[in-house]
Amino acid sequence: MTPSRIDAPIVAVTVFPDRARVTRRADLQLSTGEHRVRIGPLPLGLRRDSLRVGGRGPASVLGVDVATEVHPRTSEPGAVELEQRRRELTAELAELADAETVETRRGEFLAQLAQRAGGTYARALAGGDATPGDVLGFTDAVAEQTAASQARRRELSRRRDEVQERLAAVERELAALPGKRQPDRLVAEVVVRVEPAETDESDPGAAVEVRLELSYVVEGAGWTSSYDLRLVDETLNLTWFGLVSQRTGEDWPECELLLSTARPTTGAALPELTPWYLDQADRVPQEAVWGGGPVRARAAAAPAGAPGAPMRAGGPPRPPAPVAQPAATLEQGVAAATYQPARPVAVPADGGTHRAVVAVLELGSTLDYVTAPVRTPDVHLRATVTNSSAHTLLPGAASVFHGGDFVGATKLPTWAPGEEVELALGLDDRIRVKRELVRRSDTKATLGSTRRREAEYRTTLANHTPRPARITVLDQVPVSRGEGITVRELRLDPAPTERGDLGELRWRLELPPGASREILLGLRVELAKGVELTGWRE
Repeated sequence: MTPSRIDAPIVAVTVFPDRARVTRRADLQLSTGEHRVRIGPLPLGLRRDSLRVGGRGPASVLGVDVATEVHPRTSEPGAVELEQRRRELTAELAELADAETVETRRGEFLAQLAQRAGGTYARALAGGDATPGDVLGFTDAVAEQTAASQARRRELSRRRDEVQERLAAVERELAALPGKRQPDRLVAEVVVRVEPAETDESDPGAAVEVRLELSYVVEGAGWTSSYDLRLVDETLNLTWFGLVSQRTGEDWPECELLLSTARPTTGAALPELTPWYLDQADRVPQEAVWGGGPVRARAAAAPAGAPGAPMRAGGPPRPPAPVAQPAATLEQGVAAATYQPARPVAVPADGGTHRAVVAVLELGSTLDYVTAPVRTPDVHLRATVTNSSAHTLLPGAASVFHGGDFVGATKLPTWAPGEEVELALGLDDRIRVKRELVRRSDTKATLGSTRRREAEYRTTLANHTPRPARITVLDQVPVSRGEGITVRELRLDPAPTERGDLGELRWRLELPPGASREILLGLRVELAKGVELTGWRE
């Protein structure tokens, strides 16, 4: 029984973060008996153990085999065209190289001819066999031929550069189609047996309609998340995009495209201080005393009953509602969710990113500011937002907008329904922060040879926005890790709202528009006899 080739186009693709499941469908008219049909070409990268055949109709699938079809060259139209263009450009480069060689030799010949003719004309002129006009005519002819040869060489060089640029572009296009350039392909051979129809006794061999569906899993495909975060007053408008790309070797047409959240990952956000340690000079710490500590979100929000009205981040007039974007249809599973975009999306196997809208959400937020002037005078706008939707948002890059203005980028962590997260929404230069050393002294006690170092810092905050501002200020005092080092607090004005176990201090302040506030922090470090201090910073 010779297998017959059938057309089974792609009708559905389910994309996971690191793979995809492709479904092909064929509607056949088959007579009673066994039939062997061949479905392909299929990509070489498919997982053979994932191949499944189903369908509808009065038929049974007796077996499925996967075979490799060996071809001398690829049959993909796009790859065939690019390969042909590359061959043509390569041949054109070879012709240009030959032409340049001819012109180079022509120029060398003219130079040698002029050199040899010089002596000959000199002797002819001396013997009266030639006139100066003859010499001038010959010289002009050689010069004209040389100039023409040089012009042709310049033109050939220009054409060679153009062809090389076109060839490089073709090479880049071919590099984007690694799967399509492979000439061999897989095919699925399906053995189907059609049962005789019980109701049609007059023609038991009549053809019946059978639908076959072939599905398989391929590597080299996946999707990631990206977001637009648009802050309007205290409302956070979130648009979730699915970025789909694939290099499986087969193009996906516009069909039923599903995005599955099978493998979520993690993410991170706002600044936090690391402990400030003081060490004896003979004790080398294992970790860095001062540097880029971890940047992550903190779960603490403003305490209930904090003074002041809610801060509004946008201008007084609310802008018009944005153009609506249709969201994907959600289907919740036991351990993951599946989204079907509102419109079909074609995804060619070129590795490019193709975007589909997954969800559009409107979330309430509480806004405040966070600053750590001991590190930097930057003031971060922070939004504390609860995911009030039914979506588990996957980690991904997010573009931040204040109204219609782009202000920066951040990263969104995995965000479950009902979970509260803190998002960094850019810097606000209208909140000014300055931290300065106002006093420092080194003294030696009269008894016991104990040395002392005292320092006092002043942090000044000013609100130049037209609204009240809730500001969280982070600072710290050093932590001793040596028996001969004692740290004492001399002044904390005002008293911090919260204290950490490793020297962290946190103030939560409310500044009216145009107001300013100072924080004073004084400390003393006492050193035992013979102890040298490391880790100190101003």
